[in-house]
Amino acid sequence: MTILDGLLELEALPELNISDAEIDRARRLAMSRAHEVDLADAVITRVERIARAGDRPAVRDEFRQLSYAELAVEARRIAALLAREGVGPNHVVAVGGVRSVTVIAAFLALELLGALYVPADTNWPAKRVADVLDQAGAVLLFNTDRGEVTPVLAEGAAAAGVRVVRAHEAADVAPLEGEARLDGLAQPRYVLFTSGSTGRPKGAVVEHQGMVNHLWAKIVDLDMTDRDVVAQTAPLGFDISIWQMLCPLLNGGQVHVVSDEVSYDSVAFAAAIDGQGITIVELVPTMVRLLLDDLAAAETGGRKSLSGLRWMLATGEELPTEVARRWLLEMPQAGLVNAYGPTECSDDVTHHIVTLSDLELLRLPIGTPVVNTDLYVLRSEDDGWYACEPGEVGELFVGGHGVGRGYFGNHERTRDAFFRSPFGGSLTSRLYRTGDAVKVLPQGALQYLGRVDRQVKIAGVRMELGEIEAVLQRHPSVGAVAVVVHDFGTSR
Repeated sequence: MTILDGLLELEALPELNISDAEIDRARRLAMSRAHEVDLADAVITRVERIARAGDRPAVRDEFRQLSYAELAVEARRIAALLAREGVGPNHVVAVGGVRSVTVIAAFLALELLGALYVPADTNWPAKRVADVLDQAGAVLLFNTDRGEVTPVLAEGAAAAGVRVVRAHEAADVAPLEGEARLDGLAQPRYVLFTSGSTGRPKGAVVEHQGMVNHLWAKIVDLDMTDRDVVAQTAPLGFDISIWQMLCPLLNGGQVHVVSDEVSYDSVAFAAAIDGQGITIVELVPTMVRLLLDDLAAAETGGRKSLSGLRWMLATGEELPTEVARRWLLEMPQAGLVNAYGPTECSDDVTHHIVTLSDLELLRLPIGTPVVNTDLYVLRSEDDGWYACEPGEVGELFVGGHGVGRGYFGNHERTRDAFFRSPFGGSLTSRLYRTGDAVKVLPQGALQYLGRVDRQVKIAGVRMELGEIEAVLQRHPSVGAVAVVVHDFGTSR
C-alpha cells in the first residue's frame, strides 16, 4: 500500500456552498500574496548544487558536523539502504530517534526515493507511536539513535508490526546514484499527525509544492542568507521541525540541532545561541516567556545575551501582548515575528512583525499571507457562506500552494475540512477550513480571535471566550487564564 491509496482526489472533495455573487466578493476581499519562488527542485538537489559550488558547513548537532557534500553522501547511503529494504516511491517511512543531523539526512534520503517521511517522536508514549505507524501504513521505522533504540520506539514498532532499520547499517553501503524522485509538484512529501477531536491523531499529508513554498516563505520574509544559522529545537512530531531542518539548506545556511537538554534550559540555550552563532529561533510563546525570565535572572556584569540573534518567531499558541512587550523592550536587536498556520497547510500561512504600536491592541495581529497564499474570511449563515468585510468576524479559509492533500486514510475528516476551491488561481485548487475565528484589522492584518466553536451566545449577545481571556491576560498578576461558560439555571 502506498500513500496514494489513502488520499481523496480533488474531484471527491465537497464544494463550498457559496453563491457566484459571494465568490466575486470574496475574491475582492481576499488577502492574497503572489511571489515567484523555485518549486522545481527537491531539497537534496539544492544541497548537492551548493556542495558543487563550493562546500561549506551545513548541519551540526552536539556530536558532529557535516558539510553540504558530506550531508549529501550520507543521505545517498541511507537511500541505498532503504531501497535495499524495499522502500520505493510513495511508501511511508517512519523516522525516529533523538533529534540529530541523521534525521535530516534521512529526510533527504526519502526525497531521493520519492518516499514520504513520518516522524516517530521519542516524546510520545509507545501506544501513540504504534498508532501513528499503523495509521500511516509505514513500511519500516528508520531509527537514528546512536546507541540502543529508544524504548518507546522499539515497543511502538513491535506493537504495530513494523520492522526497525538502524542508521548505522548505512555506513558501509554504496551511495545511491541518480536524481531525486520528483514526479510532479503535487508529490506527497511527508505526513504529520495532529490531535483529533476524538482523541485519535489524524495524519495530514503535505505535498512537495506546499513544503518548498513554505521554506521559501521563511527565506523571503526573514531575509535569510547563507550567513544565517537556524536552531532546530522542535520535537519531530511538530510541524515547525520541518522548516527548521530544511530551510537553511535551500540557500547555503546552516542548521544547528539543539539537544532537548539544552533547549529546555533557557540559560544554556542562550549560551548555545551566542556560542554557535545562531541567528534565527522559533519557539512557542510559553518558552519565549521562560527565556526572558531566566535571562533576566541570570544576567550579570552588564553582559547582554542573544546579541547576534536576528529573529525570534513565536508560534503554536497565541502570543500574549505582555510577552511581546517584554521582548521588544529587552531584546530590541532581534525582530519578533508572530506566526500562525495549521499543519494541514504546510505550517505557517501568516507572518507578522510585531511593533510597539501593536501593543495597544487587545490581541496581537497574526499578520498577512506568506508567499503564494490566499486567505478568505467567511461567515456561515442560512446554510451558506458569505464574505466578511474588514472588521467583521468570520472563519478563516486558506487557499494557495500550501494547502495539503487531506488526512491519510480518513476520508470523512478530509471532507469536513477540505473543499474544492471556488476561487481559482492556485496550484492545488483546494481550500482548507481552519475552524479559527478571525477579522481583518484596519491596518490590513489578520487578528486571531479563537476557535469558532468557542463562540457563545449569552442573553442573545455573541461573545468570544478568547476575547475575555485576552483582557484578563493583560493584568500583570495573571500568568495564565481560561474562560468557560457555566449555566447555573434560572433562579426563582
